[in-house]
Amino acid sequence: MKDETASRKRGWMERLGERWGVGPARVVLILLTFACTGTTVMLLKRPVVAFFTENGEQPLLFSVIYYILILPFYNLALLVFGAVFGQFKFFWEFEKRFFKRIFGKKEARGKR
Repeated sequence: MKDETASRKRGWMERLGERWGVGPARVVLILLTFACTGTTVMLLKRPVVAFFTENGEQPLLFSVIYYILILPFYNLALLVFGAVFGQFKFFWEFEKRFFKRIFGKKEARGKR
């Protein structure tokens, strides 16, 4: 009975490893890659905003444009940090799935 409960109550790292098809050490490296990428983008925002705006004030239009344009940089940084941590292949596949979801081609009628 105790073993059944333990198998049902897996930790979040084990669930991520299963979802991504990787072991615990790679889960840590992948999460570290996401953390470094997010931190880099966050630290770059203030100087970019200061350069393109007066007194650091952000009009709504600037914010919208910033978030649209930051996406390609974030994806590139994800690949760079992925390579630094030895996880480039994982993140390359991750990016391909991401862009397929965004720009996915619809199948022609009758084809499957």
